Formats: sequence, structure tokens, C-alpha cells
Amino acid sequence: MEKRWGKKWALICLFLFNWARNVSSLSVTVSDMECVYEYVLYEGDTISGNFVVVDHDIFWSSDHPGIDFTVTLPGGNTVHSLKGTSGDKIEFKAPRSGMYKFCFHNPYSTPETIAFYIHVGHIPTDHDLAKDEHLNPINVKIAELREALESVTAEQKYLKARDTRYRHSKLLLFSAFALS
Repeated sequence: MEKRWGKKWALICLFLFNWARNVSSLSVTVSDMECVYEYVLYEGDTISGNFVVVDHDIFWSSDHPGIDFTVTLPGGNTVHSLKGTSGDKIEFKAPRSGMYKFCFHNPYSTPETIAFYIHVGHIPTDHDLAKDEHLNPINVKIAELREALESVTAEQKYLKARDTRYRHSKLLLFSAFALS
């Protein structure tokens, strides 16, 4: 009986580990400043992602300042900065390894929900892999295809978040008409 429970717990733990490992996007509510951190293992890795302000309690008009977004290097320098936006995509090569900081700033006191997705991609080079006589060119192609597929997945998540924001704003607009 104890062996059966041990196997069940092992399967449950394996399932939870796989699920947690595949989590690559999140939703964060920003009322002032919120930051997300991601560790980059290798210099030259591709950092890509996107964000969209999905749920907002007020209608954005031309005077709404939008959300500010910054990406800070491990040394403290800003590598990417956007001011007054409702969403965008980013992609750049990491100039060094270390902890990168992705910060959202909301100048209004009204909380804004942001759908945020980040991916750090690493394509192994000949230097990273075994010697040339052991290197299988198919492994490099598989890594390139995996990164291309990740790019397509990121684009789908970005478009879905934008669609959610659009549908939410239309629903609020319809509700405003219904009340008047």
C-alpha cells in the first residue's frame, strides 16, 4: 500500500513540476510601480516578450498618459524604455548575463491589469556543444525551430491579450450606452 502512495505522490510532483516549468506569462495589476525579474544565463541570449493593458476601470482618452515600461540590465542601465503606451512587443539580445528587471509604472492611481509575457531564448553555438566531429547539425536546426515556434506563440499571446482588451472596452462602451 505504501508503494502505491509513493508512486502517486511521485506522479503528482512530476505533473506539478512540469506545469510550473511551462508557466511563461502572467497578469499583474499595477497601481503605481510593479517589477518582474528574469534571470538570463548567457550573454547574447534573445529576450523577447510583450505586454498589453487588458483591464482598465476608466476609458482611455487622448489625455490618458498610458503605462510606462522599462527594462533594466543587471548593472542598472536601462536597455529598453517606453512611455505612455497601452502595450507593445520587445525583442533584444542580452548584452550580459544576470538578473534583468522589467518594470511597469502607472501614473494614475486607478489600478490597471497588464498581461505580460517574457521569454529568454538560447540557441547553442558550435562552441557551446560538443566538438565538431560529435556535433549533429540537426540539433542546431531543432533549437532554431524551437525559438521560431516560441516567437509565433508569443505573437499569439500578444494578439489574444489585445483582443481581450478590445472586447472589454466594447463591453464597457455597450454598458455605458445601456445605462444612458
